[in-house]
Amino acid sequence: MEYYIDCPLSKEISNQLAAGDTVFLSGVIYTARDAAHKRIYEAIIENRQIPIELKDNTIYYLGPSPAREGMIIGSAGPTTSSRMDKYTPLLIKKGLLGMIGKGKRSKEVIDAIIENQAIYFAAIGGAGALLSKCITSSEVIAYDDLGTEAIRKLEVKNLPVIVVIDSKGNNLYDSEMIKYRKNIE
Repeated sequence: MEYYIDCPLSKEISNQLAAGDTVFLSGVIYTARDAAHKRIYEAIIENRQIPIELKDNTIYYLGPSPAREGMIIGSAGPTTSSRMDKYTPLLIKKGLLGMIGKGKRSKEVIDAIIENQAIYFAAIGGAGALLSKCITSSEVIAYDDLGTEAIRKLEVKNLPVIVVIDSKGNNLYDSEMIKYRKNIE
């Protein structure tokens, strides 16, 4: 199925999506990579305020390249999601509903996705220049000392992603591997 969805998400929306669906996201999402995740995680553990509202929001695992003259943002491709896995279950427990990245997730992340009806999207790796054209505004809102890993608030219009792990734990990486193996036997 193909969906056009506005962010922030809701559990009603995450529960209607299935692994393999194509989704075009519009609205506000946030960027955060490894170092930003570590800071958010530590702030939650230490009961300090965090710089973004997690409830129902989506984090894109992105560290954009510098913007060329006249551009809003540089190349905006996803980074490997497993780098965030040790921090992600707590962020999901605190309300994070959507994640965008690439690659497999740990069992702990998948369990947190199921328990909290969250969703994991994949963006196409290697297509950062094309994906950047879906970003209509970009603003650093926290941790600017982290440079490209600072947290950015992005406005996106029809950002193409694929549901890889849905709220029920169906995992496209696993199901497609099984199909592939059957086809080559």
